[in-house]
Amino acid sequence: MSEQTRDESTSPKRRVVVVGAGMAGVQTAVALREQGFTGGVTLLGAEPHQPYDRPPLSKAVLLGKAEGSAFDVDFEALGIELRLGHEVLGVRPADRALDTETGPVPYDVLVLATGAEPIRLPGTDGVPGVHLLRTLDDAERLRPVLARQHDIVVVGAGWIGAEFATAAREAGCAVTVVEAADRPLAGALPAEVAAPMAAWYADAGVTLRTHARVERVEPGEVVLSDGSRLPAGAVVVGIGARPATGWLADSGIALGAHREVLADDRLRTSTPDVYAVGDCASFPSGRYGERLLVHHWDNALQGPRTVAANIVGEAPQVYDPVPYFWSEQFGRFVQYAGHHPSADTLLWRGDPSGPAWSVCWLRENRLVALLAVGRPRDLAQGRRLIDAGALMDPELLADPARPLKVASV
Repeated sequence: MSEQTRDESTSPKRRVVVVGAGMAGVQTAVALREQGFTGGVTLLGAEPHQPYDRPPLSKAVLLGKAEGSAFDVDFEALGIELRLGHEVLGVRPADRALDTETGPVPYDVLVLATGAEPIRLPGTDGVPGVHLLRTLDDAERLRPVLARQHDIVVVGAGWIGAEFATAAREAGCAVTVVEAADRPLAGALPAEVAAPMAAWYADAGVTLRTHARVERVEPGEVVLSDGSRLPAGAVVVGIGARPATGWLADSGIALGAHREVLADDRLRTSTPDVYAVGDCASFPSGRYGERLLVHHWDNALQGPRTVAANIVGEAPQVYDPVPYFWSEQFGRFVQYAGHHPSADTLLWRGDPSGPAWSVCWLRENRLVALLAVGRPRDLAQGRRLIDAGALMDPELLADPARPLKVASV
């Protein structure tokens, strides 16, 4: 990156514009005020709703236990200009201006926080009864579907598919989950770790079909590539998400292999005075020695503090967190911390057929990642040990009766 980019935080800033009013965007605006930024802060959101948190959409909001999940933020009191229903069409860095449906918006510093958008099932655009679950409007469209207790087919056995299937069963629906891979969470966890989770579906009364690809969706049915037909009053697609960066195509801002914004270790982009945070951006991790693209809530919560610090410029910060996420599915609380692909050792803590167990990943006997099912203490201790780069005693670590922290040497 140019010296112009690296020295940008030392100059005074008048107006910060944040694109995206999800967790990352809202927290960036709030963090700027908390860290003493006195210039103008404008937050642009494409949706008309008050900014809201997404995790409750697949739980309380979907089941009608809550009407929404708006953030408890007094934007007016913080001096944050909130513009809702403003879709951004492009950016002209040379002019320091955004193009929106209602005209240009100038900026001195720009923060990209547009998140990710769900991947659609090919051939289903506009097909009645096919749903995504990403926005508040999506959840509100699905609530009456669950209330009518339809037969539901969920496409994708990832995190969101499992969470939706859990809610649908709680609502009394008959649920079939179809997954193209040979197991749930094939893209997220090794086969031996994901294998015990397959039994959770049957225990919850959910039919799991692996090695199953959707050929097409017809009225009231899903047709699989093997010719079998599944009754479907509704189809919910959860096959992943991609960074919402299409509007940056002609901006000159560098994008990565997954079309994510390439940020540096201070969350600065290739363009001066433009930052990126949350699901739309990847960053280089010194801890793991590779670039990470993290599509989870905690990343959208933590990253904004670094962005704000680097905009304010008094104490520049490097962003290198221990990634963390959680999922509630089939009566289990699943938590994960770290990044396991570089590990050379996998250790179990407890019986994976039971209600509570953990998996630890080590690299040269240092804890690099941990998955905890019903063992929140393991997760809390493990997250701190990963952050510290702690050396572990594998024999002690594998004993589920011992607190995880006692295995640190």
